[in-house]
Amino acid sequence: MGNDQHLVQLKDIIKTYLPEDVPVGAIGEDSNFVKELNINSANLVDIVLDVEDAFGIRLENEDMDKMQTVRDALNIIAQKLRDKK
Repeated sequence: MGNDQHLVQLKDIIKTYLPEDVPVGAIGEDSNFVKELNINSANLVDIVLDVEDAFGIRLENEDMDKMQTVRDALNIIAQKLRDKK
């Protein structure tokens, strides 16, 4: 599965938690979860749980701390999938 497919899957997860004032089109690789997408910390935890389920990986607290942008999340997902093999 390529990075483009991961992005599509990740966008599907994120859009569920977007506040009403943030359009789905605002989700880009450089989007910051908190500052640009206005996702609160509780919803960020939900996103992490959904990512774990969707990709069959386990994210540690330090991974969550590093996950500031959509690109960060994609890089962490890719690394975890490589480590899993």
